[in-house]
Amino acid sequence: MTSPKHRITERLKRWCFYLGGDQPPVLWGERIRTVLGAFIGLMLVLTIAKFLGELGGIDEWLMASLGASALLVFALPQSPLAQPWAVIAGNTLSALVGISCANLIPFPIWAMAIAASISILGMFMLRCLHPPAAAVALIAVLGHVLHYRYSIFPVMVDSILLVVAGGIYANLTGKNYPNHPK
Repeated sequence: MTSPKHRITERLKRWCFYLGGDQPPVLWGERIRTVLGAFIGLMLVLTIAKFLGELGGIDEWLMASLGASALLVFALPQSPLAQPWAVIAGNTLSALVGISCANLIPFPIWAMAIAASISILGMFMLRCLHPPAAAVALIAVLGHVLHYRYSIFPVMVDSILLVVAGGIYANLTGKNYPNHPK
């Protein structure tokens, strides 16, 4: 028979699990390395993308899911979801799917659901799963993006710049990125 104190302790553990208790502890040095890397990487990508957009006279120079991609690249550089192929191909493919759905499906709710779903299927097929990329498909539909150029700039270009920044930063700070085949 368990004591009331033990039952309370077990219930608290269970509730704490649902409030982030399943997250591994991260040392403060690693937290600072990640946050600083994400800041530097995003500032570089955003600055270059803004410059390229102004140079080309293009209004869309930013993909909104870039912050989520940065989290994976800088906080979890060893994750398969953060590898260059996943980031670049996943985002680009999803933009293409989202734009196609925005062009072909007249009902936004249907277009959004189909765009995200097909982009996930495509990422499975191309072995480039990248969770923020499903948001790219939604963003294309929500933003009524109808030009396929958007998949190249800003989506593919921003993704490449982020991966390059992540690789340089990770290797300068003692992390390996991208993963190397074994």
